[in-house]
Amino acid sequence: MNRRSFLTMTAAVMAGGTIFPGISLSHILDRHREICERTFSVAADMDLARRPIGEIVVEVGKLFIDAPYEAHTLEKPGEERLIINLEVFDCVTLVENTLALARCIKKGNTTFEAYTGELQMIRYRGGVLDGYPSRLHYFTDWIYDNELKGYVTNVSRDVGGAEPFRKEIRFMSENRDSYTQLSNEDFFRAIKKQEDVIDNREYFFIPKGNFHMYEMNMQDGDILGFTTNIRGLDIQHTALAIKVDERFHALHAPEVGRTVEITGRNLMEYMALNRRMTGLMVARPREI
Repeated sequence: MNRRSFLTMTAAVMAGGTIFPGISLSHILDRHREICERTFSVAADMDLARRPIGEIVVEVGKLFIDAPYEAHTLEKPGEERLIINLEVFDCVTLVENTLALARCIKKGNTTFEAYTGELQMIRYRGGVLDGYPSRLHYFTDWIYDNELKGYVTNVSRDVGGAEPFRKEIRFMSENRDSYTQLSNEDFFRAIKKQEDVIDNREYFFIPKGNFHMYEMNMQDGDILGFTTNIRGLDIQHTALAIKVDERFHALHAPEVGRTVEITGRNLMEYMALNRRMTGLMVARPREI
């Protein structure tokens, strides 16, 4: 099945997915199960399991091109739960879901349950879902924790041109009113403690002015975290690296009103045009 056929069939699933009163949560979950299973079917047709994990990540990510962007996909009221959504994405959930699906394909364990297990491991500290603070909210923390779990390797220094990343991380605690769950005093204190831990780690990033000299060291499927000059924030955007005509571009969920896409501009041009971006960190999916 080619990508056009996949998108046509997925659109048919999504078209019937409007949430009306009386439609059960299990019915909604069945839609995502169907998309998951269709993804694994396409992967089998393409014999993706034989390919390097980074290439699998890219091919899976391409299947979601044209899927709608939705902001704050995981910021839902109520008790923290594993959000399963293969219909719409923000920039982080696109990365997480693509990596989870790719790992299942590489392992040869292509069940919906295997996918949700991988997704939980990727999204939560140590893979343990234990309330709102257990989610990896800051992407530097996401890279750190997923490296500990053996899911990725932080290759920011290996790519080349990296410099120490020094910044006081305070965005969530300083913008408490923007996060409904932080009205809970215990959650707020836990997040502040996590920010302190992140501040005391050593990170490196590749300044955007250096990137053109080291682009050749990138690989398809590398996970990109774009560093930012926004006060208190480490990473403002995430994406997957994909080579197009010998230059690397970003496969990403860009912003409200747009859909998952491959950038028309290469990474160097893309960062140069974004005044908020200062460079990038690179996490490489690990072979299984």
